[in-house]
Amino acid sequence: MPTDPSTLPVVQNTDANRFEVSGDGLMAKADYMITKDERIVFTHTEVPRAWEGKGVGSRLAKTGLGYAREQALKVMPLCPFFAGYIRRHREEYEDLLAPGFRV
Repeated sequence: MPTDPSTLPVVQNTDANRFEVSGDGLMAKADYMITKDERIVFTHTEVPRAWEGKGVGSRLAKTGLGYAREQALKVMPLCPFFAGYIRRHREEYEDLLAPGFRV
């Protein structure tokens, strides 16, 4: 029986510059870059088809944005998924956006 992806931890893979959820031979990921001017740029989010609609992407976004807050990084969500997540949770995350950046 496949593992419920909502029970799998989100792990930060600093060597690959991404947040990951993996299990059962599958991996979901949210790629990022950290710039010299203390910004984190979320570039791409990918969730396996078998895990779509199970909250895995949202957990990746929440973890990534939590990391940005902890590290006092300003966020540039170039990834449409991250931009949409911030838009849907504007009250919680809008303050993290880099100056002049809108979602």
